[in-house]
Amino acid sequence: MYLVAIAWMYVVLMMSVAEVMHPDGTLLGAFITLVFYGLLPLAIVLYIMGARLRRKPPPESGSG
Repeated sequence: MYLVAIAWMYVVLMMSVAEVMHPDGTLLGAFITLVFYGLLPLAIVLYIMGARLRRKPPPESGSG
C-alpha cells in the first residue's frame, strides 16, 4: 500500500514541477496541484485504509 502511495506522490511531484517549468505556469498552480492532486486525496485514502488497523480488538472475557 505504501509503495503505491509513494509512486503516486512521485507522479504528483512531477506534475507540479511541470507546472512550474511551463512558460505559463505559476508557483501557485504547482502548489495547488500538489495539494489537491497529491496530499489531500492521499491523506483521505490512507486514513480510510488505516481504519481497520485503528480499531481496538474486543475485550476478552473468560477465566484463564
